[in-house]
Amino acid sequence: MDKLGWIKELVRAEQKMEESGVVDFGAGFDPAQLLVNESISFLTQLKTAFVEAASGFNQLKGSAVGRVKIYGISNTHSDFMLFRNGFKLIFALKEPGLIGIRFHYVGATFVQVPAASDDGQKVSQEEDLLQARWGAFGDLVWTYQEQPIKIDYLVRYYLTRFIRESAK
Repeated sequence: MDKLGWIKELVRAEQKMEESGVVDFGAGFDPAQLLVNESISFLTQLKTAFVEAASGFNQLKGSAVGRVKIYGISNTHSDFMLFRNGFKLIFALKEPGLIGIRFHYVGATFVQVPAASDDGQKVSQEEDLLQARWGAFGDLVWTYQEQPIKIDYLVRYYLTRFIRESAK
């Protein structure tokens, strides 16, 4: 994300004010646009952290079998998924300020609570939600079940769970 974006907006607003003589007191802080930008930025940070962790896992594993692959999801701003042994972990922006995380596996057996798919196989789609909350001074805090989160711990939790559940 552009760390100077808000300053550029202030400059544009001041230039507009000087040209038109109209003052815009909301310039530089558009909560709706900030929420969109921060949501995309947070997903991008998550993807970067997962790429780094998966790369470490794949290097230490050595074998080409059972490697973790990470794919961007087309026609989205920043959604991505981890893939291994037919198992997916999907991170998707459901709406600005709300990110869904779900495991998805299509196979004959599965430990989680399954639902039947159209072809009769079992499909699991449990979803966790990360939600943005406004903090002091326009700070956006990402939470899970009302608790603030840290990316490193989130990556450790989900990658560990993903590796264990996707093992053959």
